[in-house]
Amino acid sequence: MGGKNKQRTKGNLRPSNSGRAAELLAKEQGTVPGFIGFGTSQSDLGYVPAIQGAEEIDSLVDSDFRMVLRKLSKKDVTTKLKAMQEFGTMCTERDTEIVKGVLPYWPRIFCKISLDHDRRVREATQQAFEKLILKVKKHLAPYLKSLMGYWLMAQCDTYTPAASAAKEAFEAAFPPSKQPEAIAFCKDEITSVLQDHLIKETPDTLSDPQTVPEEEREAKFYRVVTCSLLALKKLLCLLPDNELDSLEEKFKSLLSQNKFWKYGKHSIPQIRSAYFELVSALCQRIPQLMKEEASKVSPSVLLSIDDSDPIVCPALWEAVLYTLTTIEDCWLHVNAKKSVFPKLSAVVREGGRGLATVIYPYLLPFISKLPQTITDPKLDFFKNFLTSVVAGLSTERIKTSFSECSAVISAFFECLRFIMQQNLGEEEIEEMLVNDQLIPFIDAVLKDARLQDGQLFNHLAETLSSWEAKADVEKDDKKAHSLDKVLLNFWERLSEICVEKINEPEADVKSVSGVSNLLQVLQKPKSSLKSNKKKVGKVRFADELPESKKENEKCVSSEGENSEGSELMTEPSLTHNCSELISPLRKKPLEDLVCKLAMMSFNYVNEQKSEQHLRFLSILLSSFSSTQVFKMLLGDEKQSTAKAKPLEIARLVQKNPAVQFLYQKLIGWLNEDPRKDAGFLVDILYSALRCCDNNTERKYILDDLIEGDLKWNSILQVIEKACSSSDKHALVTPWLKGEILGEKLTTLADHLCSKDLESSGSSESYFSERWALLSLVLSQHVKNDYLIGEVYVERIIVKLHETLSKGKELSEAENNDLSVSFICDVAYNYFSSAKGCLLMPSSEDLLLTLFQLCAQSKEKTHLPDFLVCKLKNTWLSGVNLLIHQTGNTYKQSTFLCLSALWLKNQVQSSSLDIKSLQVLLSAVDDLLNALLESEDTNLLGVYIGSVMPSNSEWEKMRQSLPMQWLHRPLLEGRLSLNYECFKTDFKEQDTKKLPSHLCTSALLSKMVLVALKKEIVLENNELEKIIAELLYSLQWYEELDNPPVFLTGFCEMLQKMNITYDNLCGLGNTSGLLQLLFNRSMENGTLWSLIIAKLILSRSVSSDEVKRHYRRKEGFFPLTEGNMHTIQSLCPFLSKEDKKEFIAQCIPPLLAWTKEDLCSTNGGFGHLAIFNSCLQTRSIDDGELLHGILKILISWKKDHEDVFLFSCNLSEVSPEILGVNIEIIRFLSLFLKYCSSPLAESEWDFIMCSMLAWLETTSENQALYSVPLVQLFACVSCDLACELSAFFDSATPDTIGNLPVNLISEWKEFFSQGIHSLLLPLLVTATESEDKSETSFQNAMLKPMCETLTYIPKDQLLSQKLPSRLVAGQKTNLPEYLQTLLNTLAPLLLYRARPVQIAVYHMLYKLMPELPQYDQDNLKSYGDEEEEPALSPPAVLMCLLSTQEDLLENVLGCIPVGQIVTIKPLSEDFCYVLGYLLTWKLILTFFKAASSQLRALYSMYLRKTKSLNKLLYHLFRLMPENPTYAETTVEISNKDPKTFFTEELQLSIRETSTLPYHIPHLACSVYHMTLKDLPAMVRLWWNSSEKRVFNIVDRFTSKYVSNVLSFQEISSVQTSTQLFNGMTVKARATTREVMATYTIEDIVIELIIQLPSNYPLGSITVESGKRVGVAVQQWRNWMLQLSTYLTHQNGSIMEGLALWKNNVDKRFEGVEDCMICFSVIHGFNYSLPKKACRTCKKKFHSACLYKWFTSSNKSTCPLCRETFF
Repeated sequence: MGGKNKQRTKGNLRPSNSGRAAELLAKEQGTVPGFIGFGTSQSDLGYVPAIQGAEEIDSLVDSDFRMVLRKLSKKDVTTKLKAMQEFGTMCTERDTEIVKGVLPYWPRIFCKISLDHDRRVREATQQAFEKLILKVKKHLAPYLKSLMGYWLMAQCDTYTPAASAAKEAFEAAFPPSKQPEAIAFCKDEITSVLQDHLIKETPDTLSDPQTVPEEEREAKFYRVVTCSLLALKKLLCLLPDNELDSLEEKFKSLLSQNKFWKYGKHSIPQIRSAYFELVSALCQRIPQLMKEEASKVSPSVLLSIDDSDPIVCPALWEAVLYTLTTIEDCWLHVNAKKSVFPKLSAVVREGGRGLATVIYPYLLPFISKLPQTITDPKLDFFKNFLTSVVAGLSTERIKTSFSECSAVISAFFECLRFIMQQNLGEEEIEEMLVNDQLIPFIDAVLKDARLQDGQLFNHLAETLSSWEAKADVEKDDKKAHSLDKVLLNFWERLSEICVEKINEPEADVKSVSGVSNLLQVLQKPKSSLKSNKKKVGKVRFADELPESKKENEKCVSSEGENSEGSELMTEPSLTHNCSELISPLRKKPLEDLVCKLAMMSFNYVNEQKSEQHLRFLSILLSSFSSTQVFKMLLGDEKQSTAKAKPLEIARLVQKNPAVQFLYQKLIGWLNEDPRKDAGFLVDILYSALRCCDNNTERKYILDDLIEGDLKWNSILQVIEKACSSSDKHALVTPWLKGEILGEKLTTLADHLCSKDLESSGSSESYFSERWALLSLVLSQHVKNDYLIGEVYVERIIVKLHETLSKGKELSEAENNDLSVSFICDVAYNYFSSAKGCLLMPSSEDLLLTLFQLCAQSKEKTHLPDFLVCKLKNTWLSGVNLLIHQTGNTYKQSTFLCLSALWLKNQVQSSSLDIKSLQVLLSAVDDLLNALLESEDTNLLGVYIGSVMPSNSEWEKMRQSLPMQWLHRPLLEGRLSLNYECFKTDFKEQDTKKLPSHLCTSALLSKMVLVALKKEIVLENNELEKIIAELLYSLQWYEELDNPPVFLTGFCEMLQKMNITYDNLCGLGNTSGLLQLLFNRSMENGTLWSLIIAKLILSRSVSSDEVKRHYRRKEGFFPLTEGNMHTIQSLCPFLSKEDKKEFIAQCIPPLLAWTKEDLCSTNGGFGHLAIFNSCLQTRSIDDGELLHGILKILISWKKDHEDVFLFSCNLSEVSPEILGVNIEIIRFLSLFLKYCSSPLAESEWDFIMCSMLAWLETTSENQALYSVPLVQLFACVSCDLACELSAFFDSATPDTIGNLPVNLISEWKEFFSQGIHSLLLPLLVTATESEDKSETSFQNAMLKPMCETLTYIPKDQLLSQKLPSRLVAGQKTNLPEYLQTLLNTLAPLLLYRARPVQIAVYHMLYKLMPELPQYDQDNLKSYGDEEEEPALSPPAVLMCLLSTQEDLLENVLGCIPVGQIVTIKPLSEDFCYVLGYLLTWKLILTFFKAASSQLRALYSMYLRKTKSLNKLLYHLFRLMPENPTYAETTVEISNKDPKTFFTEELQLSIRETSTLPYHIPHLACSVYHMTLKDLPAMVRLWWNSSEKRVFNIVDRFTSKYVSNVLSFQEISSVQTSTQLFNGMTVKARATTREVMATYTIEDIVIELIIQLPSNYPLGSITVESGKRVGVAVQQWRNWMLQLSTYLTHQNGSIMEGLALWKNNVDKRFEGVEDCMICFSVIHGFNYSLPKKACRTCKKKFHSACLYKWFTSSNKSTCPLCRETFF
C-alpha cells in the first residue's frame, strides 16, 4: 500500500497497516482467514485451517493470541521477533486453558519459524516454546511427533544461544531419565523429517526463491543440513539400544543414497564436521550397517585424512579411528600406500598445519591399528613415518608454539617406544630408531633453544627409564639383551653429539645450554621426573606454596638470570640424596660422559679463557659435585698453595681435591677481571664446599678466603646465593654468624660512610655493590634471625645514623645525596624486613634522624625531591615496624618520646616560615596516621599530650605575639586601655617567620584533627585548650590592620588543610570550651574577650549560652582589665535590662574620686569605659542620666583640671591620664549623638571649649602620633569636633529654637573658625608623611580630621591663611591667595588615602563656582585672534589630570573598552581612580559654572588635549554593566528601578560598607555630568569612535542615561524662570518635545524641538509648526541655525533657544549675517560679524574667515574675491 510519503487516496484517513486490517476483518466478519506458508514436507500441517463460524474460533483461540499468531507469519524480522517475545509473555501470564487453545496451531508455526534465517528469532522461538511447555505441560503430548524432528534440529543449531534455549526447553519438558523414551516415541517422525532435509530439500524448496535472496537461501540450507546431520547423531546417541533395530531400515535407505556420502566432500566445513561426527556415531551404534557400506565409508573417511580445517579435524580423526576399529577390511577399499599414507605424511611433515595439538595425539592409536600387511616393509614405513614427525618439528609454527611443540615431541616418543616394543630383537629397526631417529632428533633439539621447552629431555629420560626398567626386570631374557645393546648404542651416540657440541673453541651458547639441561634431566631419578611432568603448565601463587618449599622457591626467583641453573636449583636435595636411585645402566655412562665433558671444558678454560665453557663447567660441577670429578680436573698438578696458608687449611687442601681445586684454580678465576655476572663461579665454590666433610671445615675455608682472597662483589654473591637456597645457607651458616665476617662488614660500613661524605670521586657502581651487601646482611632474615651476628647489625646501624646526623649539618655545597640515598635504601630494606621485636635502640635513633630530615623544608636540608620521597618511605616503614611491637610502646620507644620533644621545640622556636610549617605538618600527618594502626589505642592521645605545651609555655607564646592587633579594637572603641603595651612590632622581626603561637596551635590542631577522625578521646580537656589557642591565633590575625602576605598565606593554608573551628567542634566534644574562654576572658581580657564576641557574631554560640556563664552582674566588680574587656565585648549582645544593671553599678563610682582614682581601671576610667560601651549600642535613652554624667564630668574639671589635657605637651603625660581623657571625649561624642534633651549654656560652653582645647593639644603634639594612645587621643578629639560640626550643620529652625541665644553665632564666628584654622594646616603637614595607607594605624586620625574638614564653610575656606604656594610660569587669572589654596589642596587628590581625597574634593567643590568669574573678567583678551581660541581650566587641575591620566593608563590601558574592571577597595589603584574621577567632577563643576562663551573656549581646550576622550574610554571600563542600586531587589516593581544615574552619590568618609560601589557609582555620576554639561563634545567623540565602542556606548546610554537626562532637560524647561521678550516656550514630557513660539510684529514662527531616544548622543531634530510672514528660504536658514546651535553648543535647550532668539533679534535689528555661515551670532564662540572687507564692505566672523583662508589656501574676500586686508 505504498510508502509513507505518497499521496493518499481520497477519503482514506489512516495509513495502511496489515495487522490492523486483519484485526478489523476478524471483528467484522467473525472469521480468521487461513494463513498459508511454505511447508517443509507434505505430511506437515501446511497451514492453520480457517475455521468457519465465530463461536468455534473464539472457543479455541483467544483473540490476542490470534493477533500474535498472525504477526508470526509476517516476513519482517522485527515484527516476528516482537511477536514471539509477546507470545512468550502471554504464555506465562494467561490461564492454562486459553494457552491450550493455541496448541493445534503451534506445530506448524514452530516447524517453520525454528528454521528462520534470523538467529534472534530462532532464539526467541525456543525461549517462548519453553514458556509454553511450562504452562501446558503434558497437554503437549499429542503434538510431540510433529514437533520433535525440528526440536532436535534446534538443539543442534549453529547459533549457540538458540541451541542452549532449545536444550533448556527440552529439559523443561522431559527430565534426563525420560528423554530417551520421548525420542523413541517419535523416532520414525524424526528420522523422516531429517532424511527429507538431507536427501530431498534444496535451497529453493526451503525458501521462496521469489522473495528470499540467493545468498540467504543457501545459508539457510547449509544450516539446516548441518543441524540435520547433528540431530541424527543426537538421535543415535539418545535412543535406547532396543529401539535401534526398528530404525535400521530407515538408515539403510539413507546410507544407500549417494547424496549422503557426498556431504563428506562438501565445501562447507560445518557440514563436513557434522558428517564425520555422524559417521563416528553410526560406527558406534550401528556397526553392522557400516560394515555393509564399507566400500563407501572407507574412502569417504580415510581419503579425507589431510583435511586441515580446524572445525573438521577433531571430528575427522575420531571418525578415522572408529572406521579403523569398526571396519576391519577398510584397507581393501582404499590404496594405503598411494592415497592415505602420502596424505598423512604431508600433514605430519607440515607440523599438522597448525593443528598439531589435535592431530598428533591420534598418531599412536592410528599406527597401532595398522595391520602388518599394510606397513610392510616395516623398516621403510616406520623410518618414513618418524622422519615425517621429526620434519614437522622443524616448521616455524611448531617452534613458536609451546603446546604444539610438546604435542609433536610427545607423539614422537610414544610412537618410538611403541615401534621399539613391537620390534625388539630386529637389529635393523633398533639401529634405525636410535641412530637415524632418536639421536638426530636430540641433536636438532639441542641446536634450537626454542624446542627445548617442549619437555623433550623429560620424555627422553622417561623413555630411557622404561627401557632400563624392562632390562632390569627381564634380566636373562633375549629382550633384555636387545635393550642393553640399544642403551649402549644410545649412550655412545649421545656422547658423540655432546662432545661435538662442547668441543669447539666458540661453542654455541644454545647448544651448550641444551647439553647442560639434558645432562641435568638425565641425572634425575625417575620419581622426580614424574612430579616434574605434572607441574608443567600450572599456575601457582606464592602464598599457596607449602611451607617447606618456600625457601627453595626463593632461589628460583633470584637465579632467574642463570637459566641453566634454575632447573637444578629447584630441587637440590634430590640431586645428591637420590643419586643411588639412578639405574646402574645409566650411572656409569652418564658419569663417564660428565667427566669427559668437564675435562674438555676445563682445558678450554685454561687454554683459551672461554667463559662459555666455564659456565658449562659450573653447571656440571653443581649437578655432579663429587671428589672424583675434581680429582680428574686437577690431574697431576702439584700442590702449590699450601705454603702461605694456616695449618688447618693446608691439611684440608692435602686431603680434599675439591679444596685444592678451589685454591689453585677458582680463586684465580674469581679475581681475574671482574665479570659482570660471576655467579657461576660462586656456584663452583659451593660445589667445592659440598665436597667438604663438615661445616667447621667450610667455615675455615671461607674465613680464610675473605681475609684476603675474595673481593667484595664475590662475597656479596656468596651471601646472595646462601639467601636464595636453604641448602647453600646450611653449608655456610657458621661462617655467616662468625666474627670475622661481622668485623669485616662493620669496617666496610665505616669506610663507605666516611668515604662518601669526603668525596663522591669513585664510580657509583663501586659503591652500589658494597651498599647492596650491607643492605642484604641487614635486611635478610632466615627463620626470624639476622644473617650475621646481631651485635654487628647494631654496630652497622649506629654507623649509618652517625653519617646521617653529620649529613644534616652539611651545607648545600657539600652535597651528600649519594650517601643519603644509599642509607635510605639500606634502612628501608632493614625496616621492611624486620619481623617481631628485632628493632634496637640504635635503629630508633636512625629513625628519628630520618623523620627530622623529612619534616624540615628543603631550604634547610638541601635534599632533592626524590630523596625526600625515599626518606619518607623509609621512616614510615620504620614507624610501621615500631608500632606493631607488643607492650607499652610509648614508654619503651625512644623514637616517639624524642620526636615529640623535637616537634615541640620546632614550633616554639619561631624559626618556621609557611613552607617549613607545611612540610612539618605533612610529616606529622603521616606519622599520626601510621600511629593510628597501633593496637594501643591510647598511643595517639599520649603522643599529642607530649607535644602539648604547658600553660606557662602557652602564655609566653601569647606574650610574644606582636601587639598591633590592638589598634583596631582601640579605634573602634571595642576595648579600652590605659597603659602602653606596644613593645613588639613586625618591622623589628624577620617578616617571613611565623610567630611560635601560630605554628604551635596549627600543629596541635592538625594532630587533634587526625585523632578526632578516628574518634580518639583526649585527656585533661586538651581538645578545648587547643581549640581555644587556635581561636586566639585566628582572632589575632583578624584584628590586624594590614596583615603581611605570609600571615594571609598561613590562614589560607589552615583552610586548605581543613583546620577550622567548625571542623574541630564538629568532630569532638567541646562542651567545656565556652567556659574555658569565658574564664580566660575574665582573667586576661584582651583578645579572649574579642573571641567570645566573634563566636556570638558568627552564630557559632548564642548569647543565651554566654549568659549561663555569668550568674550575677556583681561578679564583674570590682573592675579588673579582664572584667572590663569582657563586659565591653558582650555589650552589643546584652539585653537592655542587663545593660541597665551594669550602668547602675557604674554610676556610684563615678561620683567621688581622687585624681588617682579617676585614672584607674577600677575607678573613673574603667566605669566610664563600660558606660561608653553601653552608650555606643544606643541602649541608654534616659536623658537625665546622661545629663547627670555630663555634670559629673564638669565637676571633675573643676576639681582636677590638670587631668584634662587642654593645650598641653603630651610627651610628659602618663598613659592613665590619656586613657581617662579618651573616655571623656568618647562620652561627649556619644552624648551629642544620642542625647535628645536640650543642654544648658554652661554645658555647651564646657563641651565646645574642651573640644577646641583638646584639638589644640592634638595639633601641637603631631610628633607623638606614633604613640598609639596619642594617636587615639587625636582621633577622638577630631571625632568630637566632627560630631559638633555635624550637629550645627544639620540644625533646622526648630532645633535652633531650643539652643541658647548666641550659640549659633558663637559657633560660626569662633569655634568653627577655630577648628578649621587648626585642622587645615594639620592636614597639610600630616599628608607630607610617607605612610599613606588609609588602614594603617598611623593614619587613623586622618578619617575624623578629614570628615571634620568637609564641613568647612566657603567663606572660612577663602579666608584661610596658608603659606604661599605658587608655581613659576603657571598661567592664571586668579588672585594669589586663591591660587595658593588651589595649589595646596589640588595635589592632595593624588594622596593615597581616601579620606584626604574626599575631604579635598569637598573643599575644592565649594571653590569651583567662584573661579570662572576671574577668566570672564579677562575674556576680552581672548577676543578675535584668527585661530580657534582655547582657554585652559585651572592649570593646577589640568596638570594634576595629566599625571592621573598616566597612572590610569597603567591601570586600565590594557583592558578593552566595554570590559568592566573591578577595582579592589582601598588598593593603590582604587586611590588613583578615585582621585581621577573626583578631579573630573571638579572640572565639570567648574565648566558648568562658566558662561557659554567661556565654555566654548574651555571645551576647545579639552578637545585639543583629548582629555575628555580618555575619560570616556575609562568610564566605559569602570561603569558596571547593570548600574542598578543594590537595595532595589526589595523595591516595589511598578516604580522605575533606582540606578547610579537616578541616585545622588554620597561620598562618606566613615561609611566603608558601600566601598565596593564607590568607583562604579562615581564613574556613572561623572558620565552623567559629562553628558549633561558637554553633550556636543561627547557626541563628537561617539560619532568618531570605532563600531564596537559606538554600539556599546549607544546601548548603555539609551538604556540607563537618556531617559534620566531627557526628563531632567524637559523638567528644566518646564520649571525655567527665564523669560524671553516675544518668545514663549512650552515642554511636553510624554513626547519629549519642546515648543517655542517667536512673535515680532506680524511675524509668527513656531518651532518644535524633538529629543532622540539616545539623547544626547543622537541629533536633536527641529521641525516647523506655524509660520506667518517669513520667506521660505529665510525660514529654512533659521531652522538650520537652531539645529546647529542645539547640536554644537555644550549647554541646555534653553541656552540654545536663547542663542537662536538673539541671532534672529539681531537680524531684525539690522545686523547683517556673516556671508560664510549665514548667521549673525557665531555658532561656537557666539561672536558677531566684525571683520569687514574694504572693497565690498561685507562683515564676517573672524573664526569663519580664519577657516575660509586655511581651507581655500587664499586670502581673498569670499564675496568680491579681492585681497582681504
